[in-house]
This record gives sequence, C-alpha cells and structure tokens, in this order.
Amino acid sequence: MPPIVADCMITAPKTLPLNASVEAARAEFEDTHVHLLLLVADGILHGTILRTDLLNAPPETPALSHATLTNRTIAPNEPITTAQQSLARLGQRRLAVVDATNRLLGLLCLKRDHTGFCTDEGVAARARERDHATR
Repeated sequence: MPPIVADCMITAPKTLPLNASVEAARAEFEDTHVHLLLLVADGILHGTILRTDLLNAPPETPALSHATLTNRTIAPNEPITTAQQSLARLGQRRLAVVDATNRLLGLLCLKRDHTGFCTDEGVAARARERDHATR
C-alpha cells in the first residue's frame, strides 16, 4: 500500500494562539525553517500564514486577519502522491494536516531539496542543535 500523508507528517508542529499579532508572526518567520504558521485554539486550526501573507500588514493587527485555510490543508488519509502534486501546483512546501473538523493532526513538510519529508526526529535534532549552540 502506498504511503499516505499521516505516514509522512510531523506530529507535533509548532502553533501560535489566535490572538498572535502580525509582529509576533513575523518574529516566527525569522527562523528560516518556518514556512507556514498555524493558528490554533483548542486543537482546531483556524488559519495558516505564509510570509507573503504579511507583506503589507501593520504589525499591531491580528495575524488571524491575514490567515487562510484555502489550499493550505490536507487530510491525513490522502495518498502522499496527491500531497506532492498539490505542493508542486501551489509552489509550496508545507500543508497542515487536519481531520474533517479542522482538528490539527500534523504538518506535512517537504524538504528543501524535494527528496522527501521532514520527520519528527529531524525536527527534534535541529532543536537540540539550536539548544546546544545557544549554551
């Protein structure tokens, strides 16, 4: 059986609260590994933000007012080939993985070289490297 999105997603993506400001969202994008911000309350995804969504946004405005779910989510049971086609068509590398009620289940992250997907282990390793570098 070919892999599905749930087989390839990061299971604990970083999220932002619904009251995050544009300024706070921009600060998250200072990390070059961050490509898609997930605005979540009580486990439900309410919006996603790309850097380009904030180009002309005043810093004090709510980030949620610049967010969308359109073309930024995918179901966990979709074939990974469908996800790859969607990402290519959209020119993106990230999709939020949600169930039918928009409960956030994970994040599908296409690697920079497009050879595969980021893993929980890889994300944890980068976090350890950052922690070690800041000590």
